[in-house]
Amino acid sequence: MSTQMDIVTQSYQSPPKQKSKTISNQYIKASQTKHFLLYNVIPALGTVIAIASVWWYPISSVEIGLLIGMWALTMIGMSLGLHRYFAHCAFKTSQTMRVILAILGCMGAQGAVISWVAVHRRHHEYSDLSGDPHSPNPELLKEGILGKLRGLWHAHVGWLTNHEYPNPMYYAPELMRDKTISKINRNYLLWILLGLIIPTILGGIIHGSWIGAIEGFLWGGLVRMFVVDNCILSINSFSHAFGTHPFDSKDKSRNNIWVAIPTFGESWQNNHHTFESSAAIGLKWWQIDLGYCLIWVLEKLGLVWDVKLPTEKMIEARKLT
Repeated sequence: MSTQMDIVTQSYQSPPKQKSKTISNQYIKASQTKHFLLYNVIPALGTVIAIASVWWYPISSVEIGLLIGMWALTMIGMSLGLHRYFAHCAFKTSQTMRVILAILGCMGAQGAVISWVAVHRRHHEYSDLSGDPHSPNPELLKEGILGKLRGLWHAHVGWLTNHEYPNPMYYAPELMRDKTISKINRNYLLWILLGLIIPTILGGIIHGSWIGAIEGFLWGGLVRMFVVDNCILSINSFSHAFGTHPFDSKDKSRNNIWVAIPTFGESWQNNHHTFESSAAIGLKWWQIDLGYCLIWVLEKLGLVWDVKLPTEKMIEARKLT
């Protein structure tokens, strides 16, 4: 059995203090803006075009199937892969599964593996404080309704082009040293294109036409990217502003039921910020967590193991009275 995850955990808990935590320069700022335009703005425009095209080409079960199927694959990569596995080491798995999860995660176009992990680990380190890349409650915002709206906007969209880039050598040194993950990381654009090509080809084959290919590209590609994008961003904004706060997590994270299904259970943020390394984010039977349901199945199949879960005693100890 590989000992890679032990190295990951140790590196995450004890990052090298001599390295700078963030990197800020004009090249990085330009890259952030470019990434935002390519992978946030263009999918939004594509969604508008797709909705408008329904007037001429009514949406069919094919487009709906491609949208849901590609959303599910991408969310598996984001939720199980980038988040629970790579960022929090919530379970162990094989090299083949690591590669699959990394590629599916990159298809979400939320950032390459190493960058995504670095940003997320910094978010946990400074959750809802001034150092948090996407906190909805930064110290400089004014109080009141206007301040809250500004905070939500920053957490959902504004931070994408306006945050200090976390130093990967500080926050994800074990991934920087991993040759396989580094190679996947360098081919980030290829995986995004793959996520667009698959529904395009399937749409063309199933419909047997170029129009079908275009519809597949729009609904399974751009619309799917827009949906996944806003699902993930809603965790940063709404799940740190609205909902319940049953645990002492030392921040403003909330459990938000409204986006639990589309986020694969990621919206139970107060649970997650209290038990960061838990593979299960929904801790009660009614807290829908599609991500953990899939991890449970994979564990039964022997594809993942050493799944981390908080004990009942740990859960009771962190509850607010």
